[in-house]
Amino acid sequence: MSRLAAGVCLITAHEPPSTADGPRGEDVGMTATAFMSVSLDPPLVLVSLREGSRMDDLLAEQPLWAVSVLADGQLQVAGRFAMKNRISDRLLFEGLPTVRGAVSGALLLSGALATLECRTESRVEAGDHTLVIGRVLTATLPTPDAPPLTYFRGRYRHLAP
Repeated sequence: MSRLAAGVCLITAHEPPSTADGPRGEDVGMTATAFMSVSLDPPLVLVSLREGSRMDDLLAEQPLWAVSVLADGQLQVAGRFAMKNRISDRLLFEGLPTVRGAVSGALLLSGALATLECRTESRVEAGDHTLVIGRVLTATLPTPDAPPLTYFRGRYRHLAP
């Protein structure tokens, strides 16, 4: 499967506060290459999450999430959110140009090729992953003409013009 080129996305969600009087919720993000369009009518997308990952656990409880399709110049963002045993997500988002999605409350990257806000329609267990199918609620094209960031043979790649 390493021979299948894939686009690179940042999946984000806003974790609600644990209690009404507790601290504000936290923004969570992860890099994904297993993301695809499922249907145009209704507009559905799918992301594959490692079972038991923080994002998998969060999206089991929080139905709203977002996707930023990464542009070629966002390689460092992809690497930052793909790190294993990483620091807190709050620090990972620090310094990144983002806007908060009006519908999902999740952070969307400025400069992304496209951004989507989604609501989970269904979850399917598949081996050691969970396939999350989401209905697209909003879509924008912040930087539609930039080249995409791709992933091929275990590395981020640039498409030749």
